[in-house]
Amino acid sequence: MTNKIGGYGNRPVQTGTGKSVSRERDAGTSASQSAEGSKATKPVQITEQARQLAALERAVSDAPVVNEARVAAVRLAVEEGRYEVVPERIADKLLRMEQELRLTEK
Repeated sequence: MTNKIGGYGNRPVQTGTGKSVSRERDAGTSASQSAEGSKATKPVQITEQARQLAALERAVSDAPVVNEARVAAVRLAVEEGRYEVVPERIADKLLRMEQELRLTEK
């Protein structure tokens, strides 16, 4: 059993603008540069700062998203009735977070 959707007819669908798209690496090259593509290029040099950033990125990506020990401790405190909610502390942290977000938007 099939259901037809009405109101659209059998018109062709436009899928793009018809313009060609160049890749980012090709966008900066001219015709003369691409013709000289067989010439030797300079080797890429990575700075020490870039190496440190890459190492930091790896360390962050390897770190667990959730601190399981902290979750277990809070869960146990809730179960035992020892978990105390301090509304003033929550409000202060929310206000501080909002202020920091405003600073990053500017």
